[in-house]
Amino acid sequence: MTSNTPRSRFSLTALSLGLVALLTACASAPPPGSRSVTVERTTFGIAHITAPDYEGLAYGTAYAHAQDNVCQTAEHLLTLRGDRAQFLGAQNTGDFGLGRMPNTQIDLFVRYHMDDAALARAAATTSADVKASLRGYVAGYNRYLQDAGPNGLPEACRGKPWVRPMTAADLARATEQSMIQGGLGALAGAVLAAVPPAPGTKTGAAPVALQEAVAELGRHSFNANPEGGELGSNGWAFGRNATPDGRGLLLGNPHFPWNGTNRFWQMHLTIPGQLDVMGATGGLSPVVSIGFNKDVAWTHTVSTGKRFTLYELKLDPNDPTVYWVDGQPRKMVARTVVLPAAATPGGAPVQHTFYATNWGPVVSLPRAGLGWTAQKAYAIRDANTLNVRSAESWMKMGLARNVGELRAAMGNQGIPWINTLAADRDGNAMYADLSVVPDVSAEMLKACAPSPAAAALLNAAGLPVLDGSRSTCAWHRDASAAAPGIIAPARMPVVVTPDWVQNSNDSFWLSNPETAPMAGVSPLVGPVGVPQRLRTRSAIMEIRGRLAGSDGLPGNRMGAAELRSVIFRDRNLAGMLVMDDLQAACTAAGAALNADQALGCRVLSAWDRTSNADAKGAVLFREFWRKAKDLPKVWRVPFDPVQPVTTPTGLDMATAATRDAVFKALGDAVGIVRTAGFAADVALGLPQSRTVRGQKIALHGGDEFEGVLNKLESQGQPLIDPKGYAVNYGSSYMQVVTFDARGPVAQGLLTYGQSSDLASPRAYDQLPLFAAKQWHPLPFHPADVQAQREGKPLQLAY
Repeated sequence: MTSNTPRSRFSLTALSLGLVALLTACASAPPPGSRSVTVERTTFGIAHITAPDYEGLAYGTAYAHAQDNVCQTAEHLLTLRGDRAQFLGAQNTGDFGLGRMPNTQIDLFVRYHMDDAALARAAATTSADVKASLRGYVAGYNRYLQDAGPNGLPEACRGKPWVRPMTAADLARATEQSMIQGGLGALAGAVLAAVPPAPGTKTGAAPVALQEAVAELGRHSFNANPEGGELGSNGWAFGRNATPDGRGLLLGNPHFPWNGTNRFWQMHLTIPGQLDVMGATGGLSPVVSIGFNKDVAWTHTVSTGKRFTLYELKLDPNDPTVYWVDGQPRKMVARTVVLPAAATPGGAPVQHTFYATNWGPVVSLPRAGLGWTAQKAYAIRDANTLNVRSAESWMKMGLARNVGELRAAMGNQGIPWINTLAADRDGNAMYADLSVVPDVSAEMLKACAPSPAAAALLNAAGLPVLDGSRSTCAWHRDASAAAPGIIAPARMPVVVTPDWVQNSNDSFWLSNPETAPMAGVSPLVGPVGVPQRLRTRSAIMEIRGRLAGSDGLPGNRMGAAELRSVIFRDRNLAGMLVMDDLQAACTAAGAALNADQALGCRVLSAWDRTSNADAKGAVLFREFWRKAKDLPKVWRVPFDPVQPVTTPTGLDMATAATRDAVFKALGDAVGIVRTAGFAADVALGLPQSRTVRGQKIALHGGDEFEGVLNKLESQGQPLIDPKGYAVNYGSSYMQVVTFDARGPVAQGLLTYGQSSDLASPRAYDQLPLFAAKQWHPLPFHPADVQAQREGKPLQLAY
């Protein structure tokens, strides 16, 4: 093999970087086996890991995580290597972060996108502590594989040929996959769909209605689909003016998948005299991402910020793989990826040719009007590609002593696609969107819109499409930003207050409605003056009611006990907004209703407007509102940007067309519930349940579109069927944290438990606690760890 091809040069560069890193590590690290890490387990298998340095912490974290989730990790590594089709079947599907795709498509995309040489170069820029942590994680996972042996693994991966040791390149790919979930990863299918038009094709794209385009983009969206299925969360933080003791108070309530490597795992990391932090993290991560130390607690919610822009390309009429920039032609770079013959049933190799431009890879979304035609094509530029800064952000956050230091810890802009909410022992609360967003101003969005259709997509769906034929439409480069082309921290929205802040996946606009939002923020960070999610409105209503003392609880401050109670009240905001009008219309309609409509009226009139497990009518309302919410002009009072928390509201039952459509939706919902085999007044917990070790556990909580803060969903199969709702998404790791003279006072939950192995006693062992609306005291202090300890500590030399 010669060394003058780009691929050879990249390989040699990666090898050189790896050798330099290895020699440096060997020169500075203590001899192997001279240090040790201790892993203790407390109630529910929470892992407490103590080591003298970050390498040891990561070693113990990887080992303990593998004890609970080795098969999950091994399959994820298979995904990251692009080998799913070969070992798990070409016709089967897998999970690439946000949605299921055929294994062959996952493999093709992974093999195309993952550039080990580029990832190695990026990793070389990280701090010594980050390098040590990543090195320790790889070694700790491999130590577990060695200790367990291939026949000592859980049944799902026991003796499987695809269970292999982890490499540094694997872990780098895992980070990259996590970073691009908010952009390129969510559009992996569109990258695979980008095929140039056949030679001689002269026609352009068929016209697409804006509404259809918006719906199609919603299906590919990371965080803008109101139907759910996207990553989300609730985060609330209270300062000294809002709590009974003047200490800070925090709620963390992420809504994440119950399956896959986006599952959380609880851990407590200690380097004596240096670090003491507890919380949770996702798979293949050596750091606490949501948690607390003795002085400050934080959580994350998915931000509305855009992580990418599309660029519209003007193509050469004679060659659809040539595009023009500033009047000069540029040839797309074509690269064909071939899967091994063993990856397909017939032995024939599968291959796909990808096309890249200076702006990024070409994508195609024809149903959204963004297909590849003879005249136009579209490329995506993702700001989180090669973002290796997140581990250092979370490391420094674990050391912070207040919200000011926590904010400074995020100054390297490693936080990829999430907001941060925090509270400290001094009674300060913070909301900050310091995520990674392309540096594109409102003025540039207007000036660089390539067409009125592109401008309409921006306004309707928030999708930024820029003119790729002009180099002046490249992202602005601010020298104070952590990476070229992203918005610098000083121009991102941050609120620090002694009052309160919240976020439920809407933009920074109403983080505290009584505080004026930061001016001059790019529209790509988030919209202002638009209708809010029902969860956002519900959060603000609950907080305002508690602080006004008008919510039925004693006092007018938010304490930890009140906060735990409020988040589990399971009020159904959609029901609260529309049921008065529906009941009045039911009474007025009387005998004009058909049998199913009349039954629906009776059931919903008796419903308590909650999504508690024993709520009779909650199931029927869910199926009714699923159909009715999108009816034209369904709201009696439309959205008013001056009253964004209380509008829109009511049902417009005075308009005959709306009234007829609403009653039809109600009758249809009765039929849907009946067809699934349930009575119209079935209690929610009967179809919304999970069987754990022979015990059927009724679950409280509601869907995204119902506005229930405690969100539970059935991603991929949201409709009720004879088995009920297959809940696999929503409230996951939960924490309520305040402070006393000793430090943090924390209670928490991990709905699905520490283990993803269903045969493990740690799988779903916390779900009964969740179902009973109870919380578990999180053992942070040594005496509490000692009191909850289960089994003997594990000592690992490394």
